[in-house]
Amino acid sequence: MAAEPSGTYPAHWEADIVLRDGGTAHLRPITPQDAEALQRFHMAQSPESTYLRFFAPMPQLSEKDLRKFTHVDHRDRVALIALVGDDIIGVGRYERLDERQAEVAFNVADAHQGRGLGSVLLEHLAVAARENGIHRFVAEVLPQNRKMVTVFQEAGYEVTHHFEEGVISLAFDIDPTDRSLAVMEAREHRAEANSLAALLSPRSVVVVGASREPDSIGARVLQHLVDSGFTGPVLAVNPEAFELHGVQSYAHVREVPGPVDLAVVVVPAESVVEVVRQCAGIGVKGVVVISSGFAEVGAEGLARQREVVRVARANGMRVVGPNSFGVLNTDPRVRLNASLAPMWPPAGRLGLFSQSGALSVAVLSSAARRGLGVSSFVSAGNRADVSGNDCMQYWEEDPATAVVGLYLESIGNPRKFSRIARRLSRSKPVVVLKSGISGYGVPPGHAVRTSRAPREALDAMLRQAGVIRVENLHQLFDVAQMLVHQPLPSGDRIGVVGNSDALAALVADAATSWGLEIGAPPVLVHPEAGVEEFRGALEQVYADDRLDAVVVCFIPPLGTVDVEIVRVLQQVAAASQRPTVACLLGMRGVTDAVVGMNSPGYEPAVERAVPAYPTPEDAVRALVAAVRHAQWRRRPIGTRVDPPGIDRAAARDLVEKRLAGVEHPAGVRLAPADVEALLGYYGVRLWPTEYVRTGAEAVAAADRLGWPVALKTTDERLRHRAELGGVRLGIDNPYELRGHVEEMREIAGEETLLVVQRMAGPGVACVVRTMEDALFGPIVSFGLAGDASDLLGDVAHRIPPLTDVDVDDLVRSVRAAPRLTGYRGSPAVDLEALRDVVARVSCLADDLPEVADLELNPVMVCRRGLAVAGATARLATPAGRADAGRRVLSG
Repeated sequence: MAAEPSGTYPAHWEADIVLRDGGTAHLRPITPQDAEALQRFHMAQSPESTYLRFFAPMPQLSEKDLRKFTHVDHRDRVALIALVGDDIIGVGRYERLDERQAEVAFNVADAHQGRGLGSVLLEHLAVAARENGIHRFVAEVLPQNRKMVTVFQEAGYEVTHHFEEGVISLAFDIDPTDRSLAVMEAREHRAEANSLAALLSPRSVVVVGASREPDSIGARVLQHLVDSGFTGPVLAVNPEAFELHGVQSYAHVREVPGPVDLAVVVVPAESVVEVVRQCAGIGVKGVVVISSGFAEVGAEGLARQREVVRVARANGMRVVGPNSFGVLNTDPRVRLNASLAPMWPPAGRLGLFSQSGALSVAVLSSAARRGLGVSSFVSAGNRADVSGNDCMQYWEEDPATAVVGLYLESIGNPRKFSRIARRLSRSKPVVVLKSGISGYGVPPGHAVRTSRAPREALDAMLRQAGVIRVENLHQLFDVAQMLVHQPLPSGDRIGVVGNSDALAALVADAATSWGLEIGAPPVLVHPEAGVEEFRGALEQVYADDRLDAVVVCFIPPLGTVDVEIVRVLQQVAAASQRPTVACLLGMRGVTDAVVGMNSPGYEPAVERAVPAYPTPEDAVRALVAAVRHAQWRRRPIGTRVDPPGIDRAAARDLVEKRLAGVEHPAGVRLAPADVEALLGYYGVRLWPTEYVRTGAEAVAAADRLGWPVALKTTDERLRHRAELGGVRLGIDNPYELRGHVEEMREIAGEETLLVVQRMAGPGVACVVRTMEDALFGPIVSFGLAGDASDLLGDVAHRIPPLTDVDVDDLVRSVRAAPRLTGYRGSPAVDLEALRDVVARVSCLADDLPEVADLELNPVMVCRRGLAVAGATARLATPAGRADAGRRVLSG
């Protein structure tokens, strides 16, 4: 867009959005070129809607009004429009009343009311307003306009209102609150779940590019749809056929009788954009693009891919792919196999997501070999639109899904992933296999921001969200079959039963090495024990109330597992509510032989199975994953930290002033006084410091601060490096101080600025850091000071916003944490003071994406209180967070 005469067009306000019913729209600032479309929108409104908006009949906008409404400055006068295709379906605007306050108004097309558009417009207007320094909205609404009153009242803000002269006047602050964010996330969840429902539970499907050639992709997809017994109409598009595989075929998409929920596209890449455009004309809600030849082949393909997504979203559609393997849903009411998978997996309770089309074959084959049922499956391909985040939103609401398995080659929006996964993991375990740890980068076709975050940040994010991370596909299914078919353990004490001393020893070793407790001596029978003797041993173990879970290991004496042995295991395990895993040599997965029912009288009576593993280590590893996930669930959620005494407005003002006019991408390093002020606005007090160059200045500073003192250099090479002469501690007289100053000037240079500080009390030196990452957003890190922590990687990371539980977990999760709580007789330090500083720093990082790097080093934590003895900060213009207080589709 060209710059407007009255203000630069804010392109970063543009966004694709999902509405309440799962449909999509495009939202952007209005321009003068929208006058004709705005007039069409206005004239299509009912007289009632027009009256509610303007408080008077207005069948047509005058030229003066059209100019006023379309010529805005994007600062004091802002208007956002929502479009489907070329049609405006909603308008939201504000006009500034004073420095902090603006009047807001909305108008939604009659045909699109009830889709949640007013709420989305309000969210986006609030973000734009806050960007322009506005923090309060007011509105005047007629009493009969209940829908608009509801939009304001249910947005999560504290709304005040009064009635005067037949008009309701509303007012509310628009700064985010816990409640407003929770409302936004709940609405986002419903909308994105509904958008996936149209893809995975369509009422009708059309295959565009179906073919007679039996080995062609189009023929296979159509045949799989027919063979799976899809419960709705199946249609085909092929200009050279009237019928394919018993399905009626049409020459063009526009000839297909609509509406059609799902289109599977297998035409050449260069034709996909036009096909998607035609799909809009027959009411398609979702498109699965099997075709390749997009971002994975280069810049031209990337441009084509972006155009596919743009056209689809602009016309209310979601896109799976391109380069997708397809989608499946085993629900008997749907029976959808819109994929290249020749096998029809058994119905089950595992939801599967795979980014790799090629690996989708292995994923589905592994599930089928194990007898592990699948509820639904999505192959995202290039992940141009639909992602694992969308699928998690859907599976959270899907009653057929109990466990979620994700194979991820990249994560485009880790903050949103963490937010959704943390909520989902509370009710349904999430198991993730993430490739790319070797450093080979993002797969071709995946749009991912460049990250400078440490590799450990991803692990920390997943743990923080309660996600179970595995190392390979085998482990993914090992863990999934345990979680699908067994209850979560109530503790970490396990019992072992079997017919082999060697296997029992391996189980015990594996369990101990992974932190489980052997709750009772193993109960063993001789290798050739009969069924009843084996039953007795099992019942003895399950009768032990000290045990939280059971591992069964059995070597068949004749090389194959006796069916009667397996049935006994099934019966005894099913009668217990304690989780069970079995090492039955020669068996892996879930078979009919080990499926059982819960004991009589236990509700609900659901199928349970004992998952089988070929080795003791596999069985124990799966059990360990379940134990740790159960421990995470039992941990309190905590309360989002928001310490008192924070002046966010002053901090924001300082940051904006220091960044004004800075064009270098590296930004600017804050002066010490500015660092002290910024931290002070968040309630973090720096230990008194004076900067000197000469011995005389150092002595005078020490006299003012109080002896003994520490002397440090600001030279980047020597900062915090006592072994290199950059730090001298415990100086208690002027003579010694002058000598250290001279020595340090010789090492660092005569012009180097030196730091004098009064010595803090004895304690443990820690480091608290934050960084703003283009991919992850803010990252808070904690460790003990010193080379050992860095060399051994003993640094913990968390992704804000943090709860009080997160803060405590961050501090206690480093391996050196015992030094904080009284290691080898040393006194315990003030953990409460340390947690307070970490909480305040996490709020600073979350609030101010312009703070590119911040380091508090050292933080001397004493028996009572602490001293932040040093701090540095760098500001830079941020890339913009992908999950930033408004509902936006990524990409």
